[in-house]
Amino acid sequence: MKNFSKIIYVAMSVAIASSLAACSEEPTAESIGESIDETITGTGNAIEDACEDVKEEANAKDTDC
Repeated sequence: MKNFSKIIYVAMSVAIASSLAACSEEPTAESIGESIDETITGTGNAIEDACEDVKEEANAKDTDC
């Protein structure tokens, strides 16, 4: 259940970042690209954290993902 909530958190973060990018007055290709990069980086970090938490709870020897 804890992992499911993290997945929901990641999905909400992506949705919020996408909506904020769409609301700016005159978005440039550069600002849209930066927003996408930040969203992807944040999503990747959240997924990695969730993976490490799962491995830690399973008492895995290697907790890196």
